Amino acid sequence: MTVELERVVERLAGEAQGDEGVEAYAEQVTETSVSAYQGEVERLTSASSNGVGVRVVRAGRLGYAYTADLSDRGLRECLDDARANLEVSGEDPGNVLPGADTYERLDGIFDVRHAETTPERKVALALDLEARTRAADPRVSQVESAGYGDAVGQVAIASSTGVLGSYAVTHAYCYSVALATEDGQSQVGYGVDAKRALDDLDPGPVAEEAARRAVRMLGAVKPPTRTVPIVFDRQVAPSLLGVLMSGLSAEQVQKQRSLFADKLGERVGAPGLQLIDDGRLVDGPGAAPFDGEGVPTRRTVLIDDGVLRCFLHNTATAARGKTTSTGNARRGSFKSTPGVAPHNVYLAPGDADQAGLLARAGEGLLVQDVSGVHSGANPVTGDFSVGVSGLWFRDGELAEPVREATVAAHLLEILKGIVAVGSDLRFTTGSIGGASLLVGQMTVAGA
Repeated sequence: MTVELERVVERLAGEAQGDEGVEAYAEQVTETSVSAYQGEVERLTSASSNGVGVRVVRAGRLGYAYTADLSDRGLRECLDDARANLEVSGEDPGNVLPGADTYERLDGIFDVRHAETTPERKVALALDLEARTRAADPRVSQVESAGYGDAVGQVAIASSTGVLGSYAVTHAYCYSVALATEDGQSQVGYGVDAKRALDDLDPGPVAEEAARRAVRMLGAVKPPTRTVPIVFDRQVAPSLLGVLMSGLSAEQVQKQRSLFADKLGERVGAPGLQLIDDGRLVDGPGAAPFDGEGVPTRRTVLIDDGVLRCFLHNTATAARGKTTSTGNARRGSFKSTPGVAPHNVYLAPGDADQAGLLARAGEGLLVQDVSGVHSGANPVTGDFSVGVSGLWFRDGELAEPVREATVAAHLLEILKGIVAVGSDLRFTTGSIGGASLLVGQMTVAGA
């Protein structure tokens, strides 16, 4: 299929006329999803999609169209539609196509074993995961959901400016949500694993993690209001970083929708803190040899030693800002034009695991879950107020569980207050890696 997509995009790029630029981006994706419930398959879906999106640029104007019809007629009509849309579009200095640049292949993002995995094995893993979760602890009364999902995709891009490339990629993941019950109270816990192939997934630790996180929250009560050190669990840390990443997109900065807009070169985090986006990190799900415009991906240090060094750019934001793309053009699919987004972003890990962070802090709160991030966190103002649940710890050891608490602070205060980043960095299904974080002091508002 990759060869066929290459032929499609090269053909379209070769249709450029006069002073126009033509870019064609094609993809083919097959996704499978399995959910298990009470020992049976609750849902099994498999869907494939393929198509091509065409951008035509000329004199600062851009026209875009897409189609799932890859016949000669379908491709011709798609290009005609893109040209027609250009005629009614406005001028923008960002309406340019990137020039050709050599990219390096990225081995490891496609696992041929996974492309040959049968539906029966996918179903078996989901059922096994649900059974393991139920058996992990006698207090697990129900598995709210357990499932498996994957994707096999191919991408190809070509433009009249000389861009040409293609690659294939695989993803596989499994998850479980356990419900633990005791003395009339119920709590939930979540476990997840993600790899390039089903063969590398291990449902055992996922089931155990889901059950453990649910069981240890039994008996949780609303805590007293206190100001203490906070350790954010690695499953929670991506929620915090996700709010920050919106403000580190050059697109949002140029629209004045970022608290970092005027802080380039300034200290925004604790000394030693390093925030990195790495499009070539194979362990991360966003790894690719090039971005959504064919620009080679790279390792970009956004915050270095606590100082803001750069923003994430695609070709459009780079042209407006008179700089160069960081290779962070991202597309939702062939149906959309490129935006700006990270590939694999993470805080550089430290030497201590979560237990080490708890020991270092001595006493405080381990935040296991957060709620209300979308409504309580504002990437423009930096306000951050979310509901949390977790466990107190004393002398570095976990103690009683708490729920219905709130932590609030300014995002920059949190960044500057990070004392240590854990060594337990892990990527699962999103572009943000999670590692335990120790923040020196935050107010926990409870009873």
